[in-house]
Amino acid sequence: MQLGVLSGKVAVVTASTQGIGLAIARRLARDGAQVMISSRKQASVDKALEQLRAEGLDALGTVCHVGKREDREALVSQTLKRYGAIDILVSNAAANPFAGRVLDCSEEAWDKIFEINVKAALLLTKLVVPHMEQQGGGSIVLVGSVSGYQPFPDIGPYSISKTALLGLNKVLANELAPANIRVNCLAPGIIKTQFSSFLWLDDSLRQQLERTIAMRRIGEPEECAGTVSFLCSQDAAYITGETIVVAGGLQCRL
Repeated sequence: MQLGVLSGKVAVVTASTQGIGLAIARRLARDGAQVMISSRKQASVDKALEQLRAEGLDALGTVCHVGKREDREALVSQTLKRYGAIDILVSNAAANPFAGRVLDCSEEAWDKIFEINVKAALLLTKLVVPHMEQQGGGSIVLVGSVSGYQPFPDIGPYSISKTALLGLNKVLANELAPANIRVNCLAPGIIKTQFSSFLWLDDSLRQQLERTIAMRRIGEPEECAGTVSFLCSQDAAYITGETIVVAGGLQCRL
């Protein structure tokens, strides 16, 4: 039997019980990795594990609210206890509790967006890096968004947080390269998930958006997953600090 490109690797994927996160977890497992999935709700974890195991994939799961220190620490410690290593971290968790003009965003909503979307990604990285250093390297993928390049209407604070991830990606890549830890970023476009449903459930808005996309359609979560697997594989051994846009040709520039 041919081994997958991630055979022997252990991956942690946050917010991975639906949408892009689940698609990433599934693809990493299909490519040979042992995967620890997580979500804020036990029922969501159980449902996703049932799906993955029904496909014969090697996965475990735990509850993790990435905004809580004790949950982040438990996610890492449980992965090490069950699998003995962490080779891959995919930071996918994101929050967007606000819609409207950025100047109307409350301080509480602003803090939550940056706590989950940026700060938690950094703090999880701090937790896994010592273990990656001990084993000689690793790969980290931050899940950003094309909105980090071109802010979407009414979700300015969320878009700004995703721009911050682009900077975090560059800084971490430079600092961790000597330890053979690669850091890259995935920037999905408009993908058909529950998180983005407000953009594509309305037929008129969806058609308007599709006209801005070269491929004239909304993407599927699975179309993001292969890029993450590639970035975590030996095929990407000389790639770090990069952001790969998966957006069907949607134009985006900083």
